[in-house]
Amino acid sequence: MSQPAAEPGPVDLAALATELLDKATAAHARRASHTLAHPVDGLRQTVIALLAGVDLGEHESPGAASLQVLRGRVRVVAGNGAVALRAGEIAPVPMQRHGVHADEDSVVLLSVAVEVEPPG
Repeated sequence: MSQPAAEPGPVDLAALATELLDKATAAHARRASHTLAHPVDGLRQTVIALLAGVDLGEHESPGAASLQVLRGRVRVVAGNGAVALRAGEIAPVPMQRHGVHADEDSVVLLSVAVEVEPPG
């Protein structure tokens, strides 16, 4: 008889942020990410480290989303506007095409509501 899968435990975001910034420093793209294991259907959370000056190019959001800055400063750019966020701030991600620019070495938590397939 197999054991049920254990639920994920707490995540130390400060330690993960430091780890991802170290990985970003060594990466050619100057960024690194980790998607958190999450027991809640319909929620995807990814921690993303971006070194200063890095852009996440313009893209669509797969669903309603928010961006919380854990370290540093970033700008969410959509159309002709931009929203500046610093550590400790959170904002909704525009549903229109948008990009993210790191004004300094930064770590963000991206939370996205994703569609859940009905059972069967």
